[in-house]
Amino acid sequence: MLVDHLISQHAADSAPANALVHKGDVLSYRALEEQVQGVANGLLEAGLGRAGRVAVYLEKRLETVAAMFGAVRAGGAFVPVNPLLRPRQVGHILRDCGVRVLVTSPDRLNSLGDEIGACPELTSVVLVGSGTVDIGAKQVVAWQDLIAAPFRQAHRVIDGDLAAIMYTSGSTGLPKGVMLSHRNIVAGALSVAEYLENGPHDRILSVLPLSFDAGMSQLTTGFAVGAEVILMNYLLPKDVVVQAGKHRITGLTGVPPLWNQLAQLEWPAEAVDSLRYFANTGGAMPRATLDRLRTALPKSKPFLMYGLTEAFRSTYLPPEQVDRRPDSIGKAIPNAEILVIGEDGNPVGPGQEGELVHRGALVGLGYWNDPEKTAKRFKPVPGGPDGLVVPEIAVWSGDTVRIDDEGYLYFVGRRDDMIKTSGYRVSPNEVEETVYASGAVGEAVALGAAHPTLGQGIVVVATAPNGAAFDVDAVIAFCRRELPPFMVPHQVIERDSLPRNPNGKIDRTVLAAEFADTFQPENGAEDGA
Repeated sequence: MLVDHLISQHAADSAPANALVHKGDVLSYRALEEQVQGVANGLLEAGLGRAGRVAVYLEKRLETVAAMFGAVRAGGAFVPVNPLLRPRQVGHILRDCGVRVLVTSPDRLNSLGDEIGACPELTSVVLVGSGTVDIGAKQVVAWQDLIAAPFRQAHRVIDGDLAAIMYTSGSTGLPKGVMLSHRNIVAGALSVAEYLENGPHDRILSVLPLSFDAGMSQLTTGFAVGAEVILMNYLLPKDVVVQAGKHRITGLTGVPPLWNQLAQLEWPAEAVDSLRYFANTGGAMPRATLDRLRTALPKSKPFLMYGLTEAFRSTYLPPEQVDRRPDSIGKAIPNAEILVIGEDGNPVGPGQEGELVHRGALVGLGYWNDPEKTAKRFKPVPGGPDGLVVPEIAVWSGDTVRIDDEGYLYFVGRRDDMIKTSGYRVSPNEVEETVYASGAVGEAVALGAAHPTLGQGIVVVATAPNGAAFDVDAVIAFCRRELPPFMVPHQVIERDSLPRNPNGKIDRTVLAAEFADTFQPENGAEDGA
């Protein structure tokens, strides 16, 4: 099964359901299938080769989805580019993976300026919408002309071939492209749709960027079961709850910064009645946020998930386990195995910590054109059952987790995020959970900054709670009550807002750089100030 089959399998139904909704426009599965085939024909006519890269640099709209799936229908690979990226970042992606065709709008194309001229492998630009452009020698094709091209036979591909390149947020340098096969994407869609119990009755609100693996998942899990996906480019959190009520949404997935804001809003009765589940990914959801959401949405099942772009999704916590172990990231999703490997290269026992290692059909193909980084993250599966040597590559996440005696996993922290203070290794997530539980902050990030005597001091950068003043003393006092002395923040600093990367996550790298010198003698900082 190939990625575009997720759509075509429903297009032949006698009464095909709606596949996509965007504002006032609706596409049935049959109409979407026709657009996907039209895109494939146009790309092939433009000379797209097998595994040729097609970048899609648009906001969420019907053409964005048709372009992505049309690229794989032709036998190429799509490269979704986050519409929030700056020209330099977009240019890096286009050059890094040798994009052949760019699908974008006139305004976005003009904003790229000289970056387009610096992409020698880019031969064609497909424009969605009206407007004038001037890009020199590149071939320019209007969207309507692209999809009107005559039928052409696609390149032959199999499920192990390249289907997409997803660029990570680039927390350490420029973004790197994770290569995903048809098998990776389809297996991920079927696995997640299984445990979310998705079906044709579902209406999924797509609020995350399609360039983010969890955002693309809203499309693929919906299409896998014939559900309806509503595309949304929201400006304010309140827009999300309004749309959830208007469309009587049954499934909504977000990242912690979004949930932190949504938890403080009043949900319309229509959304409260219709929302079957809400799911979290991209980081741990604070306990206080989870509690508020469960109170506001009593009919909704909470799914707490963990994943990484290199393997899409790894674990989830079943809703019936949330009350027993709300801090857990759960167990392996269907069709995956999660190992916890210690420093000695062997699986650890209950109560011990180790690196999360993911094996199975969702493991990606590696990083585009970067064998050195690929070799560090994509490595052989350790050992094998009964001594069997398995010639298989797994993803070594770089994340430290703990396993309990029932096999449930608990996120401890990124190895490069761990705070080392007073001889202890402190998880920033644990500090953040406590700060959130105080009720005295809106959003918060815990960081380690060089300290002259402690190794690292703990810095918490936070915003004020919605509609209330910021009280540093209340945060410190609560932490002193709830945490051992070595985990109490040495500094709590107020900010009006916290920076985010293009996927909507709080950008720890930017904050770490900004507050790296917090405890330097010339700053004269004192604990708790």
